[in-house]
Amino acid sequence: MKFSKLLFFFIGLLFINSCKKESKSEVSNSDLIAIESKKLNDVFQKTFEEDVAESPMMQTRLGQKTKDYGKWDDYSDANAQKELEKSKKRLAFLKDSVDTSLLNESTLLSYKLAKQNLENNISDFKYRFHNYPLNQMHGAQAEIPAFLINMHSISNTSDAEAYISRLNNMKLLFATIEEQLNTRKEKGILPPKFVFEKIIDDSKNIITGLPFDNSKEESTLLNDFKTKVNTLDISDIEKNDLIKTASTALLNNVKPAFSSLISLLETHQKDATTEDGVWKFPNGEAFYNNALQRTTTTTMTANEIHELGLNEVKRIHDEMRVIMNTVNFKGDLQDFFKFMREDKQFYYPETNEGKAAYLKDAVALIDTMKSKLDELFITRPKADIEVKAVEAFREKSAGKAFYQRGTPDGSRPGRYYANLYDMKSMPSYQMEALAYHEGIPGHHMQLSIAQELEDVPMFRKLGGYTAYIEGWGLYNEYLPKEVGMYSDPYSDFGRLAMELWRACRLVVDTGIHAKKWTREEGINYYTTNTPNAKNDAVKMVERHIVMASQATAYKIGMNKILALREQAKKSLGNKFDIREFHDVVLTNGPVPLTILEELVNKWVASKS
Repeated sequence: MKFSKLLFFFIGLLFINSCKKESKSEVSNSDLIAIESKKLNDVFQKTFEEDVAESPMMQTRLGQKTKDYGKWDDYSDANAQKELEKSKKRLAFLKDSVDTSLLNESTLLSYKLAKQNLENNISDFKYRFHNYPLNQMHGAQAEIPAFLINMHSISNTSDAEAYISRLNNMKLLFATIEEQLNTRKEKGILPPKFVFEKIIDDSKNIITGLPFDNSKEESTLLNDFKTKVNTLDISDIEKNDLIKTASTALLNNVKPAFSSLISLLETHQKDATTEDGVWKFPNGEAFYNNALQRTTTTTMTANEIHELGLNEVKRIHDEMRVIMNTVNFKGDLQDFFKFMREDKQFYYPETNEGKAAYLKDAVALIDTMKSKLDELFITRPKADIEVKAVEAFREKSAGKAFYQRGTPDGSRPGRYYANLYDMKSMPSYQMEALAYHEGIPGHHMQLSIAQELEDVPMFRKLGGYTAYIEGWGLYNEYLPKEVGMYSDPYSDFGRLAMELWRACRLVVDTGIHAKKWTREEGINYYTTNTPNAKNDAVKMVERHIVMASQATAYKIGMNKILALREQAKKSLGNKFDIREFHDVVLTNGPVPLTILEELVNKWVASKS
């Protein structure tokens, strides 16, 4: 009896323990997913903070004022090598230390994106010199002054001293950039001749005016510093001391930095050629094919992209002919292009009043579009937007329009910049499409919503895939038409003209970099097939040349978003809600087009 009782006791104990283990296993499985997901997200946050801590300029962009507020980033190749090793260690951690079966859906997506980014960074390191650090679109000669003007705020004396520190550190910064330029020259990577004149002019503009010469007007940077300091609640003596110290920094460090850079550029200019495509680089063809994959996040070849462009140009031309008939225009499409280029009714005056009127009308368009957002979107950005003209010192070489995201805390709004240097390049019939692309519902909504996402790692909030970002921008040139915008047929023509422009980009980018087109052949393709001014065509072709593949992203991204939308509508029928579709596109942050397709398909399946 005793043995039987003892046996039953142990069997009972084993049964109880077994039940406990089973219950613990059930609980711990979901708990484990939450724990492991949090652990990985903590790692992502830690690595993001490490990266920000090593980038004084990123800190400023994020609105952070730290002990590094007076410093610049490190552009040296030694730092690039250090970043490579960091990427290798992070990739090894993701591969060896993370069990993806224990991650929730959002964290698994973060894992995939982080892993892919690291793999791409490591794979592409061999191409790190296959670019032009200074060109008419980007580069320290314009972006460093623009950074000080637009990013470096001055709220107190310490901020002003940090601004002066950055002025004093500019000589060292530019020495590193000169080193980068010399390395590329040794490898046979020099911009074409036309680039040099533009970046030399930009550089000279910065060191023109007081205190650099005896002209009556202040230089761009001195004017910016004085304007900011004069708003401080300090004595006039303190203000004057700060301005005097800044003037000394401009003379002793900024002027030598730009003068040395100009001298080097003039030397390199002598060896530059008129060869435009990256086919001239070492392993240029492989580099361009890789660049297309990174830009479009697809496997499309240069030939496939070229053919897509040709077909899209033909389709859009046909749609333009419909509008031409609507407005009772007599003549062919080329005649209509000429009319749109030359008729004064479509252009603001080349005066300060004309430029002010353009900005005022652009603000009105954005405000009107704001009133339509409830029909199209569930999630709305908290951040505000403002419209600004591109600053005078860089307007001659800058692009037609662009968007600059605000700070995550809302202290600096998002900004839509319109380039009003040449009002003939900013026709009224295109301003609707431009405002929707750069402002609302385009880049401002996409980038601001991404920044404001919760429970998503910062690298996803601030990351970027060009095809996704610019595809969204171009898609949103079209979207307002569906809620009654573009009531003027000429504005609708302008919308098509902007889409046509992006279709031409597919043809010309691949033409220059894969088919060895010349700069002149590219310009001729644009002027023949679009209504845009020749100055637009020149700027665009020169952009293709210095930013290989970048311009292919717009049309490929737009086409993919439209295709996914049509596919979802077909599958869901009356269950399709465009607001929910846009939420899927926007509330995961920037993603490759392949991942976007997975997200949309998953949403469709959940509703089916």
